[in-house]
Amino acid sequence: MSGEVSIAALTDSVADFIRDQGLDGVSTVGQSMGGRIVLELARRGVGGDTVALDPGGFWSHRELVVFGATLRPSIALVRALRGMLPALLSSPVGRTLLLAQLSARPWALSKETVLPDVRGLADSPATGAAMDALTKGPTQQGAPAGTPPGRVTIGWGRRDLVTVPKQAARAIELFPDAVLHWFERCGHFPQWDVPREAARLILDSTE
Repeated sequence: MSGEVSIAALTDSVADFIRDQGLDGVSTVGQSMGGRIVLELARRGVGGDTVALDPGGFWSHRELVVFGATLRPSIALVRALRGMLPALLSSPVGRTLLLAQLSARPWALSKETVLPDVRGLADSPATGAAMDALTKGPTQQGAPAGTPPGRVTIGWGRRDLVTVPKQAARAIELFPDAVLHWFERCGHFPQWDVPREAARLILDSTE
């Protein structure tokens, strides 16, 4: 994708890919910004069953300010420590210091689990633009009952410090057909904290 980075433009790109590949009706799954994108696809009537894990887009104004003020410095720190990430993430103490905002139990994770995601955050040239899309763009619109193309499932971590749990109520209000699943002892990354439960939810909620 080239040009402006926005939720609308990113969703356009995914929708175009689905159409161009002849994947109409395909199930879609996303987490965080990806969760927001798959919900936007469902709102547009694109795809089939939808699973969104800890999706963005449902912040209040105050929550959005806190999100930007806390996550941007964290991303800057990860970028500054890029060369030291393998060593830092090899230690439970290092994982706790770097990932406490993202995981409910960062010390229990393995380096192999988290290093690819953290490196991606540090290396992506579009990370800043993506943050702008989330913090400066419009919040997520909803889909009236009966309009999504398939089942909608929203998973949320009880200990999410990025998209805080109270936002789940707003998501369900905007997507009244959605089924809400709570991940206990889980932060913003269910695929880190409760991978088996997250995988089971995806498999059970899609065709």
